[in-house]
Amino acid sequence: MKKALFSVLALAVLCTGLVTRAGAQSAAPSQYADKTAPSYDMKAQSLQDMDDMHKKFVALAEAIPQEKYTWRPADGVRSISEVFLHISLANYGILGMKGDAMPAGIDPKTFEKSTTDKAQIVAALNKSFDNAHAQIAAMSNADFAKALPKLGPDANYGDVIYLLVTHAHEHLGQSIAYARVNGVVPPWTAEQLKKDAAKAPQD
Repeated sequence: MKKALFSVLALAVLCTGLVTRAGAQSAAPSQYADKTAPSYDMKAQSLQDMDDMHKKFVALAEAIPQEKYTWRPADGVRSISEVFLHISLANYGILGMKGDAMPAGIDPKTFEKSTTDKAQIVAALNKSFDNAHAQIAAMSNADFAKALPKLGPDANYGDVIYLLVTHAHEHLGQSIAYARVNGVVPPWTAEQLKKDAAKAPQD
């Protein structure tokens, strides 16, 4: 099962890399020919996206009551706690595609079901996003263009970071839906609604 999952992830990395590379080459054919750094700041954009995901995941996890953490939409589907632990685990696992080690004490086979405690899950989210930030911050733009042939003939390190960011976005949408069904408005939306109400003309 684990091998199949990583095969699917590797295929996704390869596909996104091919699409991204094709678009980049049509715009600037020589940009990737010698594996040099992209002309735009992929590192800064990736950090911004991941930090935004970090903030929103933690805010949502804190807004959902502890008693709702075992809620799931149907049998055989991840519960709220399992989704949050899944994203925490994937933040390590996806980066593992470029050689980063899984932290000691984390068993990928059992991690998603390891706890339903809200405080522990928030801590796991923080730790995994902090690690992702540190790993991206340690890269240069040139590193994003570095070849990663074990994932495919045209794959590079930037493809791994792209997958990391898009995976977080996917599960944030899922988590928002879970929260809404349970009567929880995402905190950033609630804050915007409050601001809009304050600006509205008073009768």
